[in-house]
Amino acid sequence: MSVSALFGTAILFGAASAVPSTASAQDKFSLTGNAALVSDYRYRGITQTRFDPAIQVGADLGLPNGLYAGVFATNIKWIKDFGVDGGLEVDLYGGYKTELAKDFTVDVGALRYQYAGNKLGSVKGYADANTTELYVAATYGVATLKVSRAMTDLFGNLGPKGQSSKGSTYIDLSAVLDVGAGITFTPHVGRQNVENVPNASYTDYSVTLNKEFSGVVLGLSLVTTDASESFYVPGPAAKSNQFLGKSGVVLSAKYNF
Repeated sequence: MSVSALFGTAILFGAASAVPSTASAQDKFSLTGNAALVSDYRYRGITQTRFDPAIQVGADLGLPNGLYAGVFATNIKWIKDFGVDGGLEVDLYGGYKTELAKDFTVDVGALRYQYAGNKLGSVKGYADANTTELYVAATYGVATLKVSRAMTDLFGNLGPKGQSSKGSTYIDLSAVLDVGAGITFTPHVGRQNVENVPNASYTDYSVTLNKEFSGVVLGLSLVTTDASESFYVPGPAAKSNQFLGKSGVVLSAKYNF
């Protein structure tokens, strides 16, 4: 059975869910917010909105001792494409980030993907979409390696005999490069391994350019995956056979406050 965008790197500003490390090791209290418009919400390379735009908001709290917490919210389509409720994603995350040596930091935390009112568990062959992951990340200079592990079924996925997808992992390698003129270039590669679900594992790739203009960060991303074209299609209510992991361009505008 094919599965909608059950996983998928947050492209550009896409989920705090993808990179909850927006809070960094610091020596003072901080509270920040953000709002963004993206032309397509891609997460781990897979569209969550069936290639439609998303409005996203978030907030981050950082404490002097390295602890942090945050929240991120966005509209989605993939659950409703199964003909059930679930058009809002709210991610809650928290952790601890510290610098162990010059230019070397570690980050450990937990992330809860909450799909408000979702009824995916009522669809035959699927579990509840709400998902919890633990993660650990190490950053040296401009490069970050992050590993996430699902402590629940991953986004409602079950194996062909009802086996749990708990224990699924995502490995994320990325870098943020200053290329001058206020432009950052971010290459990324990620590997999603899905426990007990045939054809669900895949690799995603992206490159992103960001530049700030008068307080608004504009972004351009190119994204692609090697995901299964027969597996990653919308749920039956969408009446579509679009490949949700196809190569694409994502535009974005984000305001931090």
